[in-house]
Amino acid sequence: MRATLSFWLSLWRRRRSPLRRRSDVVEAWAGVAAVVLTLLLGPALGWTAGSLAHEALRETVRDQHLHRHLVTATALAPASGSTDGDGHEAGGGREAGAGRDGYRRVLARWRGPDGLERTGLVAVRQYARPGEPFPLWTDDRGAAVSRPMDGAAAAVHAVLAGLGAAGAAAGLVEGARRLVVWRLARRRYAEWDQAWERAGHTWGRADAGS
Repeated sequence: MRATLSFWLSLWRRRRSPLRRRSDVVEAWAGVAAVVLTLLLGPALGWTAGSLAHEALRETVRDQHLHRHLVTATALAPASGSTDGDGHEAGGGREAGAGRDGYRRVLARWRGPDGLERTGLVAVRQYARPGEPFPLWTDDRGAAVSRPMDGAAAAVHAVLAGLGAAGAAAGLVEGARRLVVWRLARRRYAEWDQAWERAGHTWGRADAGS
């Protein structure tokens, strides 16, 4: 954008120069339009996207805090080769944190909000020895889930969404400007080729002034 402004200012200083071409004027105004649109459209889209994302995330936070419950689970055994009470391989689902960095999977037993006892693989930050209790988040049905999102995390995600939208708008405007400049450059090259071709027909002729 700085290069575009410099080009436009130099063109403005020689606006009455006979060397100025119509394509130069179009390119300069395309650069000015790109700067104006970036300054106006980028913040507007960023604010709108951030506000919408924040409202949606606040609703998610309310919903998760309403339907996720903190219970106490008891570790039974490490995850490797463990099975549930029915003899099948236990699994707490994707939301239980399987394979996440910094987490360990253990076979645990807990009682859900509905009062029913469950057994399955869950993820814990610190290794829990067999018989050791640890906190566990569950949904209304007692299935292990991740910790609910808090307001601070929702705000951070909303800000990132707004910045992403503003950056995308700026990228689209800059892409449109570059497309205009590219097409103008191709037109200049075509005009130069035509001028050289015309000059070639009169090259060396005494009456052509060449």
